[in-house]
Amino acid sequence: MDPVLIGLILIGAMFVLIILGLHIGIALMALGAVGVWLIRDNLELAFRLTALTTYSGIQDYLFATIPLFVLMGLLVSISDVGKDTFDVAQALMKRIRGGLGMATVAANAVFAAVTGVSIASAAVFTKVAVPEMRRHGYTMRFATGTVAGSSILGMLIPPSLLMIIYGVLAEVSIGKMFVAGIIPGVMIAVGFAVLIFLMARYAPGQVFANPAMPDAADDGPDMSVLEMAGKSVPILALVVLILGGLYSGYFTPTEAGGVGAFGALLIALVRRRLDPGRLWRLLTETGQVSVAILFLLIAAGLYSRMLSLAGIPNAISDLVTELGLGPYGFLLIYVAIIIVLGMILDSSSILLIMVPIAAPIAQGFGFDLIHFGIITIIAVEAGLLTPPFGISVFTVKATLADRTGIEEIFAGALPFLGIMLLALVAIAAMPWLTLALVN
Repeated sequence: MDPVLIGLILIGAMFVLIILGLHIGIALMALGAVGVWLIRDNLELAFRLTALTTYSGIQDYLFATIPLFVLMGLLVSISDVGKDTFDVAQALMKRIRGGLGMATVAANAVFAAVTGVSIASAAVFTKVAVPEMRRHGYTMRFATGTVAGSSILGMLIPPSLLMIIYGVLAEVSIGKMFVAGIIPGVMIAVGFAVLIFLMARYAPGQVFANPAMPDAADDGPDMSVLEMAGKSVPILALVVLILGGLYSGYFTPTEAGGVGAFGALLIALVRRRLDPGRLWRLLTETGQVSVAILFLLIAAGLYSRMLSLAGIPNAISDLVTELGLGPYGFLLIYVAIIIVLGMILDSSSILLIMVPIAAPIAQGFGFDLIHFGIITIIAVEAGLLTPPFGISVFTVKATLADRTGIEEIFAGALPFLGIMLLALVAIAAMPWLTLALVN
């Protein structure tokens, strides 16, 4: 049988297995091994390649980045840093109509620059921001939609676990991926804030439960400069330490993870949020999350080698060329597929499936893989807000104490999805938005 046909059949089989509930890592590993066996007609080679991939797939020092950033994010989450950041943003923006929504976006952006996990942001700010917005007269749809929408900044503003996974799969510098995400992340955060301002001014019925009443955020906390500095210093110090070290070249991504985790540990200890039992639970959770990610990367490595042996990237590239779609035609189809996959799969799974196929094709069309990676991350993050999966929306729903319908949260997050898609078009058309700080 033709190797390309074998590869295509196995890709189809993978989607079937995932839909049936098989773990993505097991599906990738099994089909990768079966594919090598069928393509080369050599079972021993399939076993040897599987063993080699398992051994060499994660032996690089770079992979220590994953548990370090996971640990840092968990430490920051238990230290009430998210609440303090929101309090400061609320105090700064309390006199602006729609200011609490903007404060949520601002706090999420800063929090994202440390945790790197969208689910953590969604969980923290559902508890912190939603009750405050409800108390000040915002609709539940707007409050929950704002939290779900702005939580996606966690995977875009560096450091980001998705950027680490993409960097490994596409074999590009993780440090450069982090730096490339700064401008797009800030741009999307500003876009969210502008959206909230315009909605509060021109469509108050979408924001406030009683549009005739002025925004009641004026009775928010009054803080002195000293109080705001005290609440802001810990997280800002971590942001400056991590991003400053990466941007200056003083830290490698792994070293930045180590320094950041140590800084987050100090914050948790100083704030007395860490007892021996909680520390053990954090270390256990760090291990569980990290091992799950590393296993997925091993499986994706074998899957990627099988695709290369089958000639799938070259075959798809030739097909796109024959159809006359060109680089941006390919990009449009790629982004559309990712967004559709986002309706049924989680972010990591989409990267593991698509990047090994698409990265060689994109490089062949002349795309810079750093620029292509940021486009990929934004498209994948858009999937966090699309039904029926929408993991950020479900996180908000699971964290809420009341019975708000899941469809109401999806509706509230829809305008933020629109801003993301506009930003995606702008970034695709203007590569310098991602590469200006890299080169």
